Amino acid sequence: MSEESKYVLEVNDLNTSFFTDAGEVKAVNGITFKLEPGKTLGIVGESGSGKSVSAYSIMQILAETGRVTGGEVKFRGENILEYNEKQMQKFRGEKISIIFQDPMTSLNPVFTVGYQLEEAVLLHTNKTKEEAKARAIEMLTLVGVNEPESRVKQYPHELSGGMRQRVMIAMALCCEPDVLIADEPTTALDVTIQAQILELMQDLQKQLGMAIIMVTHDLGVIASMCDEIMVMYGGRVCERGTADDIFYHPAHEYTKGLLRSIPRHDNMDEKLVPIGGTPINLLNMPEGCAFCPRCDEAMKICLTEKPEEVQVGEGHTAACWMNIKKAYEAQEV
Repeated sequence: MSEESKYVLEVNDLNTSFFTDAGEVKAVNGITFKLEPGKTLGIVGESGSGKSVSAYSIMQILAETGRVTGGEVKFRGENILEYNEKQMQKFRGEKISIIFQDPMTSLNPVFTVGYQLEEAVLLHTNKTKEEAKARAIEMLTLVGVNEPESRVKQYPHELSGGMRQRVMIAMALCCEPDVLIADEPTTALDVTIQAQILELMQDLQKQLGMAIIMVTHDLGVIASMCDEIMVMYGGRVCERGTADDIFYHPAHEYTKGLLRSIPRHDNMDEKLVPIGGTPINLLNMPEGCAFCPRCDEAMKICLTEKPEEVQVGEGHTAACWMNIKKAYEAQEV
């Protein structure tokens, strides 16, 4: 298999900014990753770290003030940032689909669930109205919605939160895309429904062979289902590696801070340690490391020099001056 065909999606040095009255907000600053068919990439970080904007940049559904200012997004070797709007409309849903984080605001309240599912099928395939209706019922059955024949006649407000999220997943998968982007797919759901939705996505991935990009702020959600995890802060990649790398051998101070703030069943007596300070102001990015103002280990170089990603293990990289310092110290010994 050639290097070109090995990856279903390649993002190279992606930069996205929002141009506001207050100035340019650099929401995504040079992120790069590759995604193989059937694999799952987790993108994690707190609110404002650039996770969702990265996803919207790939789909080209940014707000009017937003614009991709650099880099490329290759789908099976072809740069989709060069597509016109008509090409992108055909591409969305057919090749890459997205599940938004709030199903109530993503579904249109004045149309039935069946109408919205059928519309997606009719838009991207050559199916007739009857075939589209059958496909809608088939997809609702696939995602575990009970009594799908009657559900297609209902409106979004008549369904529970978990049921609406299942409808959103059905809509995203009705054209069997190669890549599914899940943007905080379980945020508004309780824990038991959350587990069901994640299990459902894994089952569907095995059936359809699609790749998944899981965008979340919850490390617990991605621990069991991601082949690779990418930690973001201030629109930049701090660290990337397998779940074992990130959870058991974190190499960036921000990742360590995230892990310290998660409750664990084996240390219920210990106090959680929050990350100090406030999230970064993207209008006024520091010259050096984005996490520097909140980092207890920050050095002088962190203020002025932006750290590059360095290898800290096999397939495990981190953009932190502490690792470079440790490498130098190890060489001197």
